[in-house]
Amino acid sequence: MKLLALRGAITCDENSKAEIDEKTQRLVKDMLARNGIDHADIVSILFTATDDLTAEFPATAARMLGLGDVPLMCARELGIVHGKPFCIRVMMHFYGEQPRDDLHHVYLEGARSLRDDLPE
Repeated sequence: MKLLALRGAITCDENSKAEIDEKTQRLVKDMLARNGIDHADIVSILFTATDDLTAEFPATAARMLGLGDVPLMCARELGIVHGKPFCIRVMMHFYGEQPRDDLHHVYLEGARSLRDDLPE
């Protein structure tokens, strides 16, 4: 097995705890399912959120999925003028066997435009 990194992002419709929880959980679940990642193989997850998302930590939503034993960290996304608003981004580190080219990075909803070069 080798250490791999997987990327993903999703946009929220509003700055609320319920919205951040729901969208973060959806993104993390999709990343795990599309890549066949087992909980035991996750090393760490880094979340970033744009400045307009302040109602909840994305890591709190991930812990509610049973990932409380995984090191989770939240940070602020860079405030770039043409950046995507209401956006949560993820970088997940895990152990896996698949070649890097076989990873399915997950970009959902409005965040899809961040990586429209990737297959859905």
